[in-house]
Order: sequence, then structure tokens, then C-alpha cells
Amino acid sequence: MVAILMVAFAYAQTTDWGFDQSHSNVRFAVSHMVISEVEGNFGSYEGSVSTTKSDFSDASVKFTIDVSSIDTDDEKRDDHLRGADFFDVKKNANITFQSTSMKKVSENKYEITGDFTMLGITKEITLDAKYGGTINDPWGNTKAGFKVTGTINRTDWGLKYNSKMDTGGLMIGEDVDIVCNFELIKLK
Repeated sequence: MVAILMVAFAYAQTTDWGFDQSHSNVRFAVSHMVISEVEGNFGSYEGSVSTTKSDFSDASVKFTIDVSSIDTDDEKRDDHLRGADFFDVKKNANITFQSTSMKKVSENKYEITGDFTMLGITKEITLDAKYGGTINDPWGNTKAGFKVTGTINRTDWGLKYNSKMDTGGLMIGEDVDIVCNFELIKLK
């Protein structure tokens, strides 16, 4: 009986993971004038992942992005994005995501559902995640890799700044594609 309880306890232990920021990124893309895309990233973020299963199928994810770290390779545009027309970072410094479920849909594909908060507005979203695997690196660390993708409509969170073009299209697309590559590191 004691052996069974010990095995059950071992399986129920939580494993905590952090983000290896040297090998991770948070990127986005939005259409510009209908004919092209502007891409950017957020350089400052933090988060954690907790799981009791080695395949991450019960993972809990918490993630916070420092909005002021936005970078689209154009300082003038970045300053505009930080201002009141868009993110208003003086009032809304962070974007957060708190998962409510992580569901395995195939061998290495998952759906992560959770509460996404931007500009003080919280809505449930579902993102796709591709699990790259778990390995031990040459320095004795356990690492796991995920590519997380999804699309949100920015106007659902109050990001409505825009103008119409003479051709009828919008200057700035409403759909924002999210692409994040995460290398997790098992915390000791």
C-alpha cells in the first residue's frame, strides 16, 4: 500500500518550467495597406509553466509581456504603438495570458485555452502549440520546446486606431498573427 501511495505521489508532483529567453521569442504580424505585413516582437516578457505530466497535457501557463518592449524596427512607429492611439503603456503596461486548459490533440500538437488580457480587457482565446520535444542539454539542463501560434482580432481588445484607404481597405489589418517560439528550462 505504501509503495502504491509513493508511486501515486511521484506522478502527482508538479514540475515547474521557466522561459529560456535567449532561445525564445514573442512575435506578431499585421497587414499594412492590404498589400504587405508589418512584423514585430516584444523583447521583455516572463512566465512560468507547471505540469504534473511529462507530455505537458495538463500544463498551466502564466505569461506576462512588457508592452513597452515592442519593437517593429521603426522607432517612430514603436513610439506611436506605445501611445494612446494603441497600447497606452502608461495606463496598460502589460499583456497577460493565464491558461485554463492545455489539451493534446495529436502526438505533438496541443490547444492552449486561457484568459488573454490587453488594455484591461480580458477575453478567452485558444492558441495552437506544436511540441518539439524534451531533451537534456550539454550543461545538464532539461529543456522543452514549443511553437505557439494563433490569430486575434485587435479590435476585440479596443485597439481600433485605423484609417480607410482610397481603395476601401484598411490601412492596418484587424487580425494579428501571433508566433512564439519557446524553449522552456526545467527549474531545479
